Amino acid sequence: MSEKDNLLQADGKLENQSTENSAKTEEKTVTEPTENQEIPESQDEVLNEIEAVNAEDAEDEDTKGRHEIEVKDYHAMELEDLVAELEKLVNDEKAQAIKTHVEDIRAEFKTKFNVLLEDKKEEFLNEGGNEIDFHYSSPIHKQFKETYFVYRDKLKTHYQSIEKNHKDNLAERLRIIEEIKGLINVEENINTTYKYFKELQEQWRNAGAIPRDKYNNAWNTYHHHVEIFYDFLHLNRDLRDLDFKHNLDQKLKIIERAEELAQDDNLNRAFRELQVLHKLWKEDLGPVAKENRDEIWNRFKAATKIIHDKRQDYFKDLDKIYELNLETKHAIISKIEAISKQPVKSHSAWQNKIKEIETLRKEFFSAGKVPVKVNEATWSKFKDVVRDFNRNKNAFYKDLKKEQHNNLDKKLALIKIAEENKDSEDFETTTPLMKKIQNEWKNIGHVPRRDSDKIWKQFKGACNHYFNKFHATKDAENKESLEVYNKKKELLDNMKTLEMSGDNKQDLQLIKDHIAQWKALGAVPQNKRYIEGKYGKALDALFDALKMDKEEAEMIKFENKLENLSNANDSRFLDNERSFIRKKIDEVKGEINQLENNLLFFKHVKDDNPLVKEVYKNIEKHKSTLALWKTKLSKIKELY
Repeated sequence: MSEKDNLLQADGKLENQSTENSAKTEEKTVTEPTENQEIPESQDEVLNEIEAVNAEDAEDEDTKGRHEIEVKDYHAMELEDLVAELEKLVNDEKAQAIKTHVEDIRAEFKTKFNVLLEDKKEEFLNEGGNEIDFHYSSPIHKQFKETYFVYRDKLKTHYQSIEKNHKDNLAERLRIIEEIKGLINVEENINTTYKYFKELQEQWRNAGAIPRDKYNNAWNTYHHHVEIFYDFLHLNRDLRDLDFKHNLDQKLKIIERAEELAQDDNLNRAFRELQVLHKLWKEDLGPVAKENRDEIWNRFKAATKIIHDKRQDYFKDLDKIYELNLETKHAIISKIEAISKQPVKSHSAWQNKIKEIETLRKEFFSAGKVPVKVNEATWSKFKDVVRDFNRNKNAFYKDLKKEQHNNLDKKLALIKIAEENKDSEDFETTTPLMKKIQNEWKNIGHVPRRDSDKIWKQFKGACNHYFNKFHATKDAENKESLEVYNKKKELLDNMKTLEMSGDNKQDLQLIKDHIAQWKALGAVPQNKRYIEGKYGKALDALFDALKMDKEEAEMIKFENKLENLSNANDSRFLDNERSFIRKKIDEVKGEINQLENNLLFFKHVKDDNPLVKEVYKNIEKHKSTLALWKTKLSKIKELY
């Protein structure tokens, strides 16, 4: 079996290399593995992982930056945030460096948008639509697709540009390997051969990127033949030993740095730098003396294993965190399920529940990742309980819309009545009818929002048209009483600015004169009777300013009030006043009885005791109040 078959059997895609090798070369390949030969996965999984990442970086120098681009928690993002993050990455970073980020965002967006799509479809079906007719167009989905296509175009353009370079670079590296292999059998001055060997090494360093699936085999073959060259270099050992010493010094520095990284608690940073150290070891440095090769390689592997083991422990701890996240998400799912089962009867209650579900939904996405093995099941359960809630909500609003459409029909019927009667001049019949349909309107309830303002303006317009005409007619009929209203309004304004002289008798006469003027003016229109209330308040203010017996002032005001009540068309006002006075009389009598009963507790106490005196004082005060109420009652009885 040729040396090529021994070294490159793992990847038959490398281009044909020369199979002409010496017997010694075959023996070396079979019996003495070097530090740079591929390590079986069963021995060192971490080396395979490092080599795979370095191979990817080596394929395209621009992909190295992907390690420094932050990977955010896309699971916790809403659709709008995912699109914004995608746009930022596509605009700010190189397409080949964000492949993992973009695919994670795409997967998350697709999952969440499908949930939204299912909800919209269910709403459509609940409203009576046919499934075959369902179509949902979302601006955010269109924005995502456009941005993703920009990314794919950039990525495609990039790979097309480097594909030919990779092929040429691979051919160049294979040529260099063949040149180095051929140096073993060259019969010329060893110094010349060594110098040419160093030139070939420099050419190798500058040969450029190659496909990642060719990377490890190409490098292993290269290093293998470099070591063979050094091992078979019999003359000018000083040059060889100088190279060996330099490479040993540099590799020891790499080992020392790896051992420092083994103590670093920032595992991601340590692992990233470890990858760089392996790349330096493999790509920038040549072999060392045979007696040192196994020792330094084993030492480097030992430091690498420590970092790898710590990283594995970190991932185990991460799994524990994922389990806690899983518990949190299960609790959120249970809460949503419980809310979904609660009976809800009103729009406002549903709005509160919708806010609760939205809060829980955000908490679910913010809870973090769960173990991969249960991720799909957890997500599926979450979708199911949210869908159940939405089904109940949609069913409620479907019934609510039906009710609102019924309400719309009722209100349209009232509009028809209002518009048919808005020009009626039969005020005695039509006025009660218009008031009746106004009350019915208030009690009907909500209609679809899109119709609400329109029909209200239509109904209000018809009612206002009628009542404006009604009031205009009544104002014309009550022109004389309207003039009374205007005069009373003028007199009221005058009373508000009245100033008391301080002479009680003179001021009282002034008030009585104003009362007489007010009575002499007569009645105002029914819809203007509110001025009587304003007049009463103005009169109270004038009496309050007088320095006279309060009972006398109270009776003057009361007699004036009685006259207004007796002149009203509705006798119920007078009846209500009489009932009010009787109620007050009963209340005062009750207070007096209570106070007299309290005196029984003081029957052995002298009358000059302060507490006893206070009780007697209150009794007299209430008797005086009782007498005033009785006087008012007698006055009101005279009117019957």
